[in-house]
Amino acid sequence: MEHIARDADIAPVAALIADPTRAAILTALLDGRALAAGELARVAGVSAATASAHLARLLDGRLVDVVRQGRHRYYRLAGHEVAEVLEVLARISARPPVRSLRQSRQARMLEEARTCYDHLAGRAGVGLLDGLRAGGYYAPHDLTDAGERLLAGLGVDVTGARRSRRRFAPECLDWTERRSHLGGALGAAITEALFDRGWFQRGSVPRAVTVTDAGREGLSALFPSKELTSHTPVT
Repeated sequence: MEHIARDADIAPVAALIADPTRAAILTALLDGRALAAGELARVAGVSAATASAHLARLLDGRLVDVVRQGRHRYYRLAGHEVAEVLEVLARISARPPVRSLRQSRQARMLEEARTCYDHLAGRAGVGLLDGLRAGGYYAPHDLTDAGERLLAGLGVDVTGARRSRRRFAPECLDWTERRSHLGGALGAAITEALFDRGWFQRGSVPRAVTVTDAGREGLSALFPSKELTSHTPVT
């Protein structure tokens, strides 16, 4: 078959993602943090040797990067573009069946609030964007002057986000809510500020985050959205 000139060859990348073990590893890295091979092996349910072989292929395919700290190696997604591809695939994929109370609780926590690589997703992410819209802080794919002032007061580096090479404030269709949350450089900067202020924190379930008491109070003062402030406690 003759390819169109400059046509992207997506088959090799699709094949890398299509393997169930590699898909599990990539999904675990949507947490945004760098993880060791042993941690990824446990998440994927395979041996350390098998995980290492899959990670080598993902490295060769430029879907993950490796970070070295002394003798230790940690793996992370190669960039936000990879995370965006995985999130789109999640939107068009079937949800796995829930077979236990533990899985049911984990699924509920991910639906309530999670990180989508480096920005807030789930009901909390949707609620954040709704709150920005309702308050007159957000115009399509941008901030209003009032929004600039509000976020600066929260410690969000809006200027740095504008200078980023990635899109500034795109709306991302949330794969669990089927409504939009805020992505891009601005979504990442807001999420970083919320963690720095201690308003959200990570729990025991990978990717899941929860609002703290301080966060509940602070967010309630800014936005009327219950989706931002009513989440399962951290365990």
